Amino acid sequence: MMEERRTVTALLLLVLGHLTTALEVPLDLSQPPTITHQSPKDYIIDPRENIIIHCEAKGKPHPSFSWTRDGTHFDIDHLSNVNMKQRSGTLVVDIRNDKAEHYEGTYQCTARNDHGTALSHNIVVRQSRSPLWSKEKIKPIVVQEGVPLVLPCRPPAGLPPPIIFWMDNSKRVSQSLNGDLYFSNVLRADSRNDYICYARFPHTQTIQQKQPITVKVLNPFYNDTDLFKEPTDERRPTFLTPSGQSSSKVVLRGQVLEMECIAEGLPTPEISWTKVSGELPAERTSYLHYQKTLRIVNVSEADAGEYRCIARNELGSVHQTIHVAVKAAPYWISGSPKNLILAPGENGALTCRASGTPKPAISWAMNGVPIESNRRVDDDTIIFTNVQTGSSAVYQCNVSNEYGYLLSNAFVNVLSEPPRVLTPAHHVYQVIKNHQALLDCSSFGSPIPEITWFKDSRASTLDGEPYKIHDNGTLEIHGSQTRHNGKYTCVAKNMLGISENHVYLEVKEPTRILKQPEYKVVQRGRDAVFECKVKHDPTLIPTMTWLKDDDELPDDERLVVDSDSLTITDVTDSDAGVYTCIMNTTLDQDSASAELTVVEATPTPPVLPDAPTDLELTEQKKRSVQLTWTPGDEHNSPIEKFIIQYEDSLHHKGHWHNLTQVSGMKTTAHLKLSPFTHYTFRVLALNGVGLSRPSLPSRMYKTDPAAPDVNPADVHGFGTEHDNLVISWKPLTANQSNGPGLYYRVMWRQKGVESDWTAVPVRNASKFVVSGTPTFAPYELKVQALNDHGAGPEPDVAHGYSGEDLPLAAPDNVQVQVISSTQAAVHWDAVPAKLLRGHLKGYKVYYWKERGLHKHNHHHEEKQILTFGGNHTHGKLPGLHPFSLYSCHVRVFNGKGEGPPSPIQPFETDEGVPGAPSSLVITDSNVDSLTLEWSPPHDRNGHITGYTLKYHPGKAIAINNVTKDTTISFVQHEFMCIIVTDKYLLYSSNKDIIKNCLNRACFTLSPAVASRQVDIATQGWFIGLMCAIALLILILLIICFIQRNKGGKYPERGCHTDPEFQPMKEEDCTFGEYSDNEDHKPLKGSRTPSNGTVKREDSDDSLVDYGEGGDGQFNEDGSFIGQYSGKSGCRDNPEGPRAQRRPPLSMP
Repeated sequence: MMEERRTVTALLLLVLGHLTTALEVPLDLSQPPTITHQSPKDYIIDPRENIIIHCEAKGKPHPSFSWTRDGTHFDIDHLSNVNMKQRSGTLVVDIRNDKAEHYEGTYQCTARNDHGTALSHNIVVRQSRSPLWSKEKIKPIVVQEGVPLVLPCRPPAGLPPPIIFWMDNSKRVSQSLNGDLYFSNVLRADSRNDYICYARFPHTQTIQQKQPITVKVLNPFYNDTDLFKEPTDERRPTFLTPSGQSSSKVVLRGQVLEMECIAEGLPTPEISWTKVSGELPAERTSYLHYQKTLRIVNVSEADAGEYRCIARNELGSVHQTIHVAVKAAPYWISGSPKNLILAPGENGALTCRASGTPKPAISWAMNGVPIESNRRVDDDTIIFTNVQTGSSAVYQCNVSNEYGYLLSNAFVNVLSEPPRVLTPAHHVYQVIKNHQALLDCSSFGSPIPEITWFKDSRASTLDGEPYKIHDNGTLEIHGSQTRHNGKYTCVAKNMLGISENHVYLEVKEPTRILKQPEYKVVQRGRDAVFECKVKHDPTLIPTMTWLKDDDELPDDERLVVDSDSLTITDVTDSDAGVYTCIMNTTLDQDSASAELTVVEATPTPPVLPDAPTDLELTEQKKRSVQLTWTPGDEHNSPIEKFIIQYEDSLHHKGHWHNLTQVSGMKTTAHLKLSPFTHYTFRVLALNGVGLSRPSLPSRMYKTDPAAPDVNPADVHGFGTEHDNLVISWKPLTANQSNGPGLYYRVMWRQKGVESDWTAVPVRNASKFVVSGTPTFAPYELKVQALNDHGAGPEPDVAHGYSGEDLPLAAPDNVQVQVISSTQAAVHWDAVPAKLLRGHLKGYKVYYWKERGLHKHNHHHEEKQILTFGGNHTHGKLPGLHPFSLYSCHVRVFNGKGEGPPSPIQPFETDEGVPGAPSSLVITDSNVDSLTLEWSPPHDRNGHITGYTLKYHPGKAIAINNVTKDTTISFVQHEFMCIIVTDKYLLYSSNKDIIKNCLNRACFTLSPAVASRQVDIATQGWFIGLMCAIALLILILLIICFIQRNKGGKYPERGCHTDPEFQPMKEEDCTFGEYSDNEDHKPLKGSRTPSNGTVKREDSDDSLVDYGEGGDGQFNEDGSFIGQYSGKSGCRDNPEGPRAQRRPPLSMP
């Protein structure tokens, strides 16, 4: 046994190189299968979607695939709804006509070819479940204020488990890990009837809720049995969960550890955590629910031990100890086994090194068949010696314990292949000086090739400082210098051949900030300038970025970023902070920071700086010049910036323009110039007070002419007629022309037609008209600037269209759908683009009313137009008249105008609610009956099927439904208001004026008939009146008797009333009806009662005006039901008794 162990150890030393080398076999070489993609081990599917179980593999030849389900062959050939993707093992299960639960199970994919068989891990397929909450009636929970409370959640078991949450979370009220809601103590404010536990099922994205729980918190001084009760005392904390003084918890390595301690007490306890056996891992630790939950992510074995939570309030504390044990499902120690490529006759080994708690068991299989223990297998290693061609295979390593398993495929491929370099040829590597350079030389060969590197002339191999060749062939250069620039050659060699590759190394200068921004103290309202001068490699493109307090600069126009500075104008308090300039290139970056402090402004005398002097031009070039000057006196106010202006005496003599500005710390400016310009420069200084006078002008500097640098902008193409194309552009300015003889080359060609560009020169214009074009055709356009010294750059292509014309076609298939009596929807088909002959602007719907559908209605209205912009194909027509015949047609319009109309489409609107009858008259009124007539409404809005007649006899409401006849008779009613409408408001009694009635007639029948309603002889006022008259007659008789006894001579008439002077009887006092209609004339044909009058009253009369009872009430339909009592008074009639003989009815 010891002899075998020594042999294995010796072989391991021989094959150590193969353990550390993982080669990728090019796909054009023969190789066993390799699983490249597979579904997860625990695969939860959505039952609403097709099931897709992934299995992808590579190999040469391409592998074939098969599946097992629950350990037996899964024959998909006999299942019509299960398919396997081509050149793949992925299964697609169509569940449209089946249930997903029928396909639950454990699946495993097998990929095989001539060189071996690879296996996927077991894929457990389960459908997600989000069961409904069981219906239960939850009784209200009644508790006393101050006591603890737990509201259970108990959610349904879903797959995956649901996420539980309540809408309540505070230091006093929090949710536990199992979903229950804990109250450390309850308050009166906790009395509610809507405590709801929610369960969110993440896979199906659904949320379900438990039945609401009602909590009623009683006043501590009162309950149902005792009027007064002692309030709940303050108390020290006790734990609600977990129970007892200690508990334990098991967590798996790499998962999340969550522990909770929820305590009750009054006042509400505070929770704190410690680890008894060590320190809490600060970077992986967080607290939830006001520190009631301790959360540690990515748990390791070091997190095992004792944890203590402490609950504390003013009355004391209590603690709970939680023992945490960390277990581990199997995990790789140094990665999964690597594929092994061996040449015939070589030795090698596959190693499967994994760990776990408890220690996992390791088993091996070859091509899916378990390997019995033999001298080739040493626990986690398989030894291969003197391999031969044809012994390629795929080996499976299975590592498992009670908490999980790992399955890995690794093949042994026996090949004889000459070397090949896989790194792309002539690749250029760039690196910053003094940094590490890594030149790749990825290769393949069997046996494994030996890699050597050469530089330039191959005088010697690169080995030793500063060079290092890694096992994978990569060349490392430590601390690259400029001398390391050049061409490098990588050579791969084995016994079967040689291969080489050339790459290049460029060492760049580092980016450095030469002048860093400086700390500044700036008065409020002044300007602050931070300089950041940078040096970088000229072949790298730099990018300057400024930050404020490690964040982006505010979007404020006061912050101006130049190439090497940041200027903040009119500083405010909010500008204070740390400013950082960052210079980035594609290879490196450098940064520097400075702080800005803003202080209160102090008054300074308003003194301007003196003008700069001694302007000089140096470093004169074709497109640039350097300007230097001497600053003037600052007058105790620092110069903030210098402004450089120029005058172009060739194009704009006498006009000065701002060219650039520089910091007040500078006395030199590098100026970029334009060709064909006669420059004169001057400089102004700016301090906190203002601008100085300009300096004296510099000498003139003339730049040579050149071809234009830019082409005209804003090139557009459009048409003013149907057969032309107008090409327009923004002309160049004099400075942009760069030389004399500026003109434009205008080019165009029709898009989509194979043709050459047509070009014409244009001078002194900014547009050109092309005639004879097809209508609304797309064109490509270019405008190039030229002058006597050449042409500008190649212009960009613009796009435009020739002129539009009226559309040729009308919308087809116009259909109208009536939605209601006043609205209809119109639909149509869009006009084809080729018939639009222009840009589609929209559609116009013309519609008009032909006539009403009632035989008496022949109204015709003007056409109305609705416009629908864009490519709409439907719209709605509002405001239609009910029961009417309408017509409509649709037109399309473009930028030129409207196209022809579609065929006229008639449609009829539905019937609507009719209007009120146009009139209501009484045509015959007798002592016990009357006849009403009314006219149909002006707006019939349909076929009239009948009328509803409402009248008010005294204190009751009566409603009669009548047919389409417009005449009805009434009998034996004293006083009534007739309303022919669906809405009415009645104020009525036998003494009141009827108000606010629509289309009504009010009238009084004769006294003989009315007496059936009220007997005047039994009325108190009538008896009182008669008594008063009798008393008056008695007094007169007594007076006459006394006078006669005295012997006086009185005329006989003095003792008797004038027969023509009679007291007004109550029944002679009638009341007219109120009307808000201007027409107060009596109805034609109405009869005049012998004892009644109808009198017009002002519209402001109220019921109180006609009796003492002003406190009447109205019933639900608006009629007056108040009781009337007291005196009745007749209003004076200036026209005497004769005037009261008018007809008794006036209509509104």
